[in-house]
Amino acid sequence: MDVAILFGKKMVERGHIIDWLLQSDENLQRSYQTEWSGSKIWVGPTDNGTSRVNRLRKHFYSIFHDFKLFGMSKMSKYSFILIKDKFISAIMAIVASKIYKTKFIFWLSYPFPEHYVYEFQEGTARYPLIYWLRGHFLKIILYRIILPFSDHIFTQSEQMKRDIAAKGISKEKMTPVPMGVSIQEIPYFEYNTQQNKPDREKKVLYLGTLVKVRKIDFLIRIFGKLLRKMNNVKLFLVGSGEDPSDEKIIKEEAQRLGIEHSVFITGFLPQQEAWQYAKTADVCVSPFYPTPILNSTSPTKLIEYMAMGKAVVANDHPEQSTVISESKGGICVPYEENAFAEAIHYLLIHPDDTKKMGTMGRKYVEEYRSYERIADLVEKTLLQVCDII
Repeated sequence: MDVAILFGKKMVERGHIIDWLLQSDENLQRSYQTEWSGSKIWVGPTDNGTSRVNRLRKHFYSIFHDFKLFGMSKMSKYSFILIKDKFISAIMAIVASKIYKTKFIFWLSYPFPEHYVYEFQEGTARYPLIYWLRGHFLKIILYRIILPFSDHIFTQSEQMKRDIAAKGISKEKMTPVPMGVSIQEIPYFEYNTQQNKPDREKKVLYLGTLVKVRKIDFLIRIFGKLLRKMNNVKLFLVGSGEDPSDEKIIKEEAQRLGIEHSVFITGFLPQQEAWQYAKTADVCVSPFYPTPILNSTSPTKLIEYMAMGKAVVANDHPEQSTVISESKGGICVPYEENAFAEAIHYLLIHPDDTKKMGTMGRKYVEEYRSYERIADLVEKTLLQVCDII
């Protein structure tokens, strides 16, 4: 969720006054105060170095800076304090909310504790012992302190709400807020069936991260099967991994199958450049490896594809299944290579269906997943929690 758009723009436009505690994106040694979009912002120092010492310093800076919320809460009568994905800072916010008699709201966008434990179990953690310790430590903080003492909780999906409820947290104080997009800023590329000539090269697009946990080598094997059905098709992976080994796995799989000439990895691109690849794509794909970690997420790329008017092939991930079923904006298949390849092939050879799905997907996003609609939900929930309506 783009918090800058949701709160910095949509909520401010509705007359709400918001103060921010943020950490600088760039290296910074001393905090400062500024203003943006009519809001006051306290920007804290950071250290973007890559060593363990640098990372520890960055976390220390963040925690120390967030202690300012006590002084801010004393000086201003806030209706609520909202913390997103910051566990130690959330504990401070809980204490401040009790002292200054305001509401505390926590926003969880990803199951971070489970993620660290999962990477340890899968053998993909860069620092196994640290990941194991961090995961279990954060579990204790999240499920025994933060969530029980929260006045309300925003989750990323209905599945995450169910997962948290299974830990003993009341469903009544949770509101799922799925991913949305700024519909006015995303270009709409209506599919032109007249360009779908038999000899024209077809393009399949994946837009997103290439980290190991996403198992993108699965998509390479799908594409290998697709090339057996038609040879005038290319796969574009628009994104990058966190380290060179992420992309190495993908490239080695393409080489093993002998299809490296048809697979292109662009690396990280600015948003506008990435969208240009989407403009010429015939089909977009959203494979989500079925794990408890990813099952609770709300895929951004699925909504972005649909907003751009692109037909999508996705697997039966909890939210993807719901979105595809409600929107009719693509085809949902099991997480299985042959099923994925068959669905992509179908859309490539049936341009009328592809165009129709793209049109319906765009309409769905406009009605249900624009930031305007997301803001309606968040604002109403916050007003109810604060007993304003």
